[in-house]
Amino acid sequence: MRIGVIEGDIETSLDADRLSGLGATIELINTGNGFGGECHLDAPMVRSALVGLPLDSLDLVIVENVGNLVCPAEFDVGEHARVMVYAVTEGEDKPLKYPVMFRSADLVLINKIDLLPHLDFDLGVFERNLAAVHPTVRRIAISARTGEGISGWCDWLTGRVTARSRADLGSACPAPAAGA
Repeated sequence: MRIGVIEGDIETSLDADRLSGLGATIELINTGNGFGGECHLDAPMVRSALVGLPLDSLDLVIVENVGNLVCPAEFDVGEHARVMVYAVTEGEDKPLKYPVMFRSADLVLINKIDLLPHLDFDLGVFERNLAAVHPTVRRIAISARTGEGISGWCDWLTGRVTARSRADLGSACPAPAAGA
């Protein structure tokens, strides 16, 4: 899959630098310069980064919003799906404390599950709290470090890209004329 990434941060290029050389085309948005240090990306910011991506040769554009559990939930950046990467190190209570973020997600990736044996984190409590604010959200437990669950995430993502491509082809191809 040919991927472009729009990386949003208030300052630095650290995350974009980490992604560089891994096969994706990267565009960086620092909200501290010219955008006032915003705690989120919005559609005009994303549009400004899209011009730097070779859109005609990409299958997928991932927008990594500025990382917090409040502001990004309230801003539409033109995405087709919203995925939240949630670290178990944050605690079980976050769906109750930040329900707008969890309600806005199409998928919640429960990350850092390799740390569960070392944390005072109850996955069942987290799942119940998540269900209380968004009972139908899809969730996949993953570990970016060990790779556990990553194939499920890739399958979900591939399914969305494939479905979107079919929908785009369907709208681009007119229906046959009656009697044809």
